[in-house]
Amino acid sequence: MRAFIFPGQGSQSVGMGKALAEASPVARALFEEVDDALGQNLARLMAEGPQEELTLTENAQPAIMANAVATLRVLEQEAGLKLADRADFVAGHSLGEYSALCAVGAFDVATTARLLKLRGQAMQAAVPVGEGAMAALLGANLEVAQAVADAAAQGEVCTVANDNDPTQVVISGHKGAVERALDIAKEKGAKRAILLPVSAPFHCPLMQPAADAMDEALGKADIRPPVVPVYANVTAAPADDPAEIRRLLVEQVTGMVRWRESVAAMFEGGVTHFVEFGGKVLGPMVKRIAPDATVTSVVTMDDIEALTKEI
Repeated sequence: MRAFIFPGQGSQSVGMGKALAEASPVARALFEEVDDALGQNLARLMAEGPQEELTLTENAQPAIMANAVATLRVLEQEAGLKLADRADFVAGHSLGEYSALCAVGAFDVATTARLLKLRGQAMQAAVPVGEGAMAALLGANLEVAQAVADAAAQGEVCTVANDNDPTQVVISGHKGAVERALDIAKEKGAKRAILLPVSAPFHCPLMQPAADAMDEALGKADIRPPVVPVYANVTAAPADDPAEIRRLLVEQVTGMVRWRESVAAMFEGGVTHFVEFGGKVLGPMVKRIAPDATVTSVVTMDDIEALTKEI
């Protein structure tokens, strides 16, 4: 069995999608579709930067989606390999869940781009700059990270945001609480605890205003049944009902990304091959969760050609 997976924020870089667009009219058409939906030249920002503008949450989120979905579109339309025939499940990390839903036809491309633009704006606006923070706890599992967050909260918000793999968990919340967690993490056995260069504390209760905004937007969006089930971040279980997908996407804004559990559940359910589209971020996590799984990252035309021979 095979799963197609899609990366989240942090995988953006200047130059992303440029070579693919130059080599493939299918990719160019996808980037143009996203540009038209957003009313901005996102493709040029992806290709040329500047990095600080691309990294803005409202730009990074649709850019990462566009890059990943363009890669898949080239595989489907130029190589003739349809996702529905080649994948048993899809999943995405945080915003990557939207890419996954677009890939399986639950959202069209224009809707996905607009939802992610709004999601980025709403997440940024939810907490004033400087009031929130996130930190990665390396060499710490979920149990250790939860204990660190609980000890650091002291009346403020400090929760586990991303359970990425057995050695990497991210916490999120008020800046003071997250800074306290850095010292507490070392006391509780984490190898390293580092503040992340993010502009807002994602996936924690402070994001409730963004969740409310997405609830309204998703309530108006057309969500169709996906052609294969999508593993949801907040349940680490497959979903294929449009109403359930809508509800889970709203919960995802404030909820923990259960990536470790999602990959483990897919592997235990028979998935032996994970294919990451548009990045090389998730592959190493997958190998730490399921060492016996096969992982393929697909970013370039050469990667696409190699994948056609694998699957």
